[in-house]
Amino acid sequence: MKPSRASQGTALVTGGAKRIGQAIAIALAGAGYDIAIHYNSSRPEAQETAALITRQGVRCEIFPCDLQRETAVRALIRQVQTRFPDLNVLINSASLFRPSGLSSADLPSFHGHFSVNLIAPYLLSCEFARLCKTGHIINLLDTDIVKYRTSHFPYLLSKKALAEFTQMAAVALAPKIRVNGICPGLILPPADRSEKYLNKRALGIPLKRRGDPRQIAKAALYLLESEFLTGQFIFNDGGEHLI
Repeated sequence: MKPSRASQGTALVTGGAKRIGQAIAIALAGAGYDIAIHYNSSRPEAQETAALITRQGVRCEIFPCDLQRETAVRALIRQVQTRFPDLNVLINSASLFRPSGLSSADLPSFHGHFSVNLIAPYLLSCEFARLCKTGHIINLLDTDIVKYRTSHFPYLLSKKALAEFTQMAAVALAPKIRVNGICPGLILPPADRSEKYLNKRALGIPLKRRGDPRQIAKAALYLLESEFLTGQFIFNDGGEHLI
């Protein structure tokens, strides 16, 4: 284990046990933040990620929460702040991504996507502002928020709504709290797709290659360090949003 060092504060990363959330949590730990990892059903992965992070000389604890349960979501910030009184960063990374079109009128899918992708970040941001007073919120969006793809209708609609919330919250919570967004593109394949599928799709974007979760983490660090930025989106997508 590396020797402990002065903390930059504490970051709560929702969905921080794996994939992009994990990469962000590890990068922030490397920058000196203590880390609170939220998870729902990924406890083993959360424990493994926490072990990796503590080796960097910072504190890390894991916090279970079903983001589709309003009472549990409302309690999460207080639970984290009790353990980490210097909580000053909220990364809304957890996301639900399932195929569902408009014609199917699949209300359970609609409610599920909006609960995880919009309502949970909304509630967490409100509680963060109320309890922590100052800091920075980063919402993970999607490169397709500028488009109108319909194969994942509730998902994309919820991310478009989250983008609008990000900018409205940036105004409402200024000057004490900054709110920004990151829009990942082809970073990791969905659960039902292969690496080959992602590599093939990457040939159709301007930079003709896929990204890496560590690039999203670098964008998060850039936003944290850029004290004059709020209400901004970083499209970390190889130019995909341009076409």
